[in-house]
Amino acid sequence: MTIEQAQKAVDDWVKQYGVRYFNELTNMAQLTEEVGEVARIIARRYGEQSEKESDKGKDLGDELADVLFVIICLANQTGVDLQLALQKNLEKKTGRDSRRHIENEKLK
Repeated sequence: MTIEQAQKAVDDWVKQYGVRYFNELTNMAQLTEEVGEVARIIARRYGEQSEKESDKGKDLGDELADVLFVIICLANQTGVDLQLALQKNLEKKTGRDSRRHIENEKLK
């Protein structure tokens, strides 16, 4: 699925099952909540915190997909073409950082 297809699929889902998009501020709060759930899994599964029994069954992929879903909702309702935005962002990063990470002694 391309990013363009994902944006359309989310839009179709919202219109069929969600009635309408939540407003942008609500979606921003939702995004923060979903990112927090990802952070909890990462901190406990890959970090130094021990994982609680109630967290062991959590699916990181599903939680990342929740984050992506809300990001796509925000893009759709604000008119952002994420495929074009990502392409431009990668070009910006390449121009700015093409040597920076390769030459970073901390990364060797």
